[in-house]
Amino acid sequence: MSEANPVERWQATLEEAGELTPEIVGAITRIHGDRGARAIEAVGESRVKAYRDFTIVVGYEDEYIVEDGGCTCKDSEYNLDAEDPTEKCWHSLAVAIARRVGHVDYHDMWYSEVRELL
Repeated sequence: MSEANPVERWQATLEEAGELTPEIVGAITRIHGDRGARAIEAVGESRVKAYRDFTIVVGYEDEYIVEDGGCTCKDSEYNLDAEDPTEKCWHSLAVAIARRVGHVDYHDMWYSEVRELL
């Protein structure tokens, strides 16, 4: 069996720990750099929100839909290699982290309805 890639390792370790430890934070920021640090910050600020239809990360200028590891942000669209697991935007990383530590803000409504109100 092949050794897990570094992204799978930190995700598995975080899943098992259920919380961000200094070692896990170090691994995330070492692998993902500033994007990892921003993701951790977003989780700490409760900016990962799940609705019936989408998971949203509240960014600095807009809200971004994260679905199946992909994101609607321009960073994902233009700068990142979708085939490289170490290249994820901070919104996707925030969702991955928040889900593993149980820090997703759940809303029992459709995001499309909320978006119409904005």
